[in-house]
Formats: sequence, C-alpha cells, structure tokens
Amino acid sequence: MNPSSSPTISAVYTFNRKGKLKRPLFACSVSAGFPSPADDYIEGRLDLNELMVANPTATFFVRVAGDSMIGAGIHHNDILVVDRSLEPTSGKVVIAVVNNELTVKRLIKNGENIYLKAESPDYSDIHMTEGSTCEIWGVVAFVIHAL
Repeated sequence: MNPSSSPTISAVYTFNRKGKLKRPLFACSVSAGFPSPADDYIEGRLDLNELMVANPTATFFVRVAGDSMIGAGIHHNDILVVDRSLEPTSGKVVIAVVNNELTVKRLIKNGENIYLKAESPDYSDIHMTEGSTCEIWGVVAFVIHAL
C-alpha cells in the first residue's frame, strides 16, 4: 500500500453539547509543581466547549489513525477538533476527502499548485493532479492527546 494513500482518519464524531463543565483556570504559570488551589490564584472558570468549539453547528471531531502528521504534533489516536466554518488557507491543517478517503494533512497552495503535505518524511505529499478529487471538510482547530 502506498503510504500517501493510507487512511489517516479512523472515526468521525459530531459535536453534542449537553451542558457546561467549568473548571478552575489558575492565573499563575506552572513550571515545576502545582500551585496551591487557593482562591487567590483562580483567574476564572474555563469551559473546554467554549474554548475549543467556537462554532458548534460547524464543528466535528475525528480520531487520527497513523503518524503521517507527527511533525505537526498530531499523533496516532489523537482527537482533532475540526471547524468547517474556518477558511482552508495555505498552511492550515485540514481534513480532506481525497479520492473517497479521509485524510489529515497540511494544505499548501503555491500559485496554481495545490497539494496536501504530510508532516513525516515517511509519507509522500498528495499532489492534486487532473483526475484526482479532493474536498476539504474543515480546518483543524485543536488537537487533543494524552501524555
């Protein structure tokens, strides 16, 4: 199998906000330890839905399969927050359907040349040629992965 054509998305999920879950956001930075959770340090409350989902009706999530985007900090099994309302400009990481397969790559527009760039030397870029089909589904806004 050609590495550039291997699927890089294993699942697609829709956004479903069931409520708010606000957690403390501490005003001080953390360098080597965790600050005391005293109220003096709390800057406000943070809801990850509000932070990561600017346009709920245009947002969906995908689970990554593979490591073709490791150089962009996107790892196997990461969840990507994708916003269909963002403009897919050159340099953005996008979810695309190329020849009926979902993939995550960096969109590069260089004059008349348009291609999807892999962020790993082990994978080939996907160049748009006559006869190939490509539809951009959305722009990746956030990456969620465990450490």
